Amino acid sequence: MQIIVALLTGILFSLGLIISGMVNPAKVIGFLNLAGQWDPSLALVMVGAIATATPLFMWAKSRQKTLLTHEKMALPRSTIIDRPLIGGSLLFGIGWGLAGICPGPGLVALAMGESKAFIFVMAMLSGMFVFRLIPK
Repeated sequence: MQIIVALLTGILFSLGLIISGMVNPAKVIGFLNLAGQWDPSLALVMVGAIATATPLFMWAKSRQKTLLTHEKMALPRSTIIDRPLIGGSLLFGIGWGLAGICPGPGLVALAMGESKAFIFVMAMLSGMFVFRLIPK
């Protein structure tokens, strides 16, 4: 059951990324280009996602178990804003701005056979590997 729920969730998320244009680096860079010809369409996608997710997250926080698989609910509890969080956010933003791809759309684009996505995903995995080598 878990695998089916995960698969259907992944397919739905992937379709949403494709339909919204989030897998198109040119569209993402157009959204991030506030000084040039700004494309506000992804802002509407983000507002829609936040409006949909916020009440669902609030509801999920009140639950002890997941709805479909009845596993223990595991949501992040930390509210600490520290150097690693800020540094990671900066690196993510820089990478997103340079490549026009973030992890979710990068994986979807890779599954679609995009060669730039392969380079992005390899760089992302390399960064994850290097991060694990850094002493905590």
